[in-house]
Amino acid sequence: MDKETKNSFRLSQPFGNYIMPVKKKRKSSGSEDPSIRKCKITSYCRTQTPGRLINPEDQFSSKKCLAWFYEYAGPDDVVGPEGMEKFCEDIGVEPENIIMLVLAWKLEAPNMGFFTKEEWLKGMTLLQCDCTERLQGKLDYLRSQLNDPAVFKNIYRYAFDFARDKDQRSLDMDTAKSMLALLLGRTWPLFPVFHQFLEQSKYKVMNKDQWYNVLEFSRTVNPDLSNYDEDGAWPVMLDEFVEWQKARVVL
Repeated sequence: MDKETKNSFRLSQPFGNYIMPVKKKRKSSGSEDPSIRKCKITSYCRTQTPGRLINPEDQFSSKKCLAWFYEYAGPDDVVGPEGMEKFCEDIGVEPENIIMLVLAWKLEAPNMGFFTKEEWLKGMTLLQCDCTERLQGKLDYLRSQLNDPAVFKNIYRYAFDFARDKDQRSLDMDTAKSMLALLLGRTWPLFPVFHQFLEQSKYKVMNKDQWYNVLEFSRTVNPDLSNYDEDGAWPVMLDEFVEWQKARVVL
């Protein structure tokens, strides 16, 4: 996948005051869809249109799951940006919603905006989903995964490689800020000021060690920084953030 194709799928909807990566948009119909509502986690969710009823006793069908995949896949047996946009519309979830990140994690998809046939079949079989209605019934389950600290840590770590350009070892800072907003923006009290620090800092990329430590910092350091250990093994980036924030508080 080339960078231009990948970037065409990146998201442009704002997350609070933070701009998400650029997403390909469809032409507007001229009026805002009244079925759009604010989602409790992040971004936007469309109110789901009632579909056909599914008998919970019906067994999962691999054949049906494969046919469902081909509703969105291109001739190369991959769900790409266009198919992904239609898929998101059908299940009633905006592409920039964090639930899509959780789903990609479940499918073990390495590339943002793309699902291969193998990833789809393996992941959907695990979820026991072979149609739109079954996956819609799993959205609350996918959302609940974020409430488990151990699972969230796995999703957070997965997000680094998922969002990273595969020819780079680090995340470019714009992508890092957007992904941090998606993952920590609603739960970490210091995120707004950490975002401001990144905006004015010299850092152009964020490496994996820095990424991992931001989560640990957000979980263990008090919002007033009173328990921050200056002699700890934090990355220099976080040491500089603490110094910067303390100087702002003094002023």
